[in-house]
Amino acid sequence: MNIYSLLDKSTILANLDVSSKKELLDEMIEVLSGRVSSEQLEDIRTAVFEREEIMSTGVGKSLAIPHGKVKSIDENLASFAKLKHPIEYNSIDGEPVQMVFLLVGPESKHTVHIKLLSRISRLMNSVSFRELLNDCDNPEDIYEAFLQEEQRYFAT
Repeated sequence: MNIYSLLDKSTILANLDVSSKKELLDEMIEVLSGRVSSEQLEDIRTAVFEREEIMSTGVGKSLAIPHGKVKSIDENLASFAKLKHPIEYNSIDGEPVQMVFLLVGPESKHTVHIKLLSRISRLMNSVSFRELLNDCDNPEDIYEAFLQEEQRYFAT
C-alpha cells in the first residue's frame, strides 16, 4: 500500500493554525468525516487520544505520527497537517511539531498498521523531503510531494 494513496486534498491541511495538541488532533480527525460514519469518527477520536495518553507520538525532527486501531473501520485512513506555527507536543526530543501524519486502521489488521507506520517513518525521515514539504503551501502541492517522493524512495 502506498502512503500517498491514503491521502487526498480533503485530508491534507496546509498551514493549519492551531494552538494545542488536542485542537490539532481534533482537526485532523474531523477531516476524515466524509469517509466514515459519525460513530466511527468518535471511535477514531477515542483510539487516537487513548494512544496519545500512553506515550506521545511526537517522534522528533518536528514530526508527530499519531495513530490508532479501531474495531469499527475496515480500511486504513490518514490525514496530514503542516502547521502554520509549531506547537508543543511533548515530543521525544522536546521540540515542538510542525508536521503531523495521522494514521488509523482496522484493529484486525495489526501487521498492515505496523508496516504503514514504518513506511511513514522512513518516508518522513528524509531531510530533503521534509524541506520540500516546508515549501508547499497548499494540499495539491503536498499531495504531489508525497506521490513523487514515495515513488522515488520506494522504487529503489
